[in-house]
Amino acid sequence: MFVTSNFARQIAEIEAGLRKPVIFVGDLKPRRDYSDVRDIVRGYWMLLERGEPGEVYNLCSRRSWATQQVLDFYVEQSHTKGIAVEIDPERLRPSDVMLLQGDSSKIRRCLGWEAEIPFEHTLKDLLAYWLQRVESPCRYFKWSSWLCPFRRNLRACWRR
Repeated sequence: MFVTSNFARQIAEIEAGLRKPVIFVGDLKPRRDYSDVRDIVRGYWMLLERGEPGEVYNLCSRRSWATQQVLDFYVEQSHTKGIAVEIDPERLRPSDVMLLQGDSSKIRRCLGWEAEIPFEHTLKDLLAYWLQRVESPCRYFKWSSWLCPFRRNLRACWRR
């Protein structure tokens, strides 16, 4: 699971009372160039319509965020105060690239594409998705909530 979604899920579970207010993390120093999938799909569509076959184009935001910045953003969004952060050795990679940042100048120059959706908006949308999902997980099983076998013991099971 990507770190952004993982952090959002953990915050949502904390907000829903499904876990203690502790977020488990790996290395928080790496920086990544994140792009909203809606921007990327729009770029792919432009490439299908007007891109030069055989050419290579990079679709990216041209900005990098440290994993620590993503975590801080989510902790600030949380209504739960005093969330602790713990390093989970299982989440540490033996070798990790410290900076991955793209250059989208070619597609910007050739097709006028650039990322439009601010990353903060993407993070808020991802958190909203997870908040909704952890609050009513039964609907994801396509059962009526009163039929869902998890409904009664869901909070107790997820706290373990």
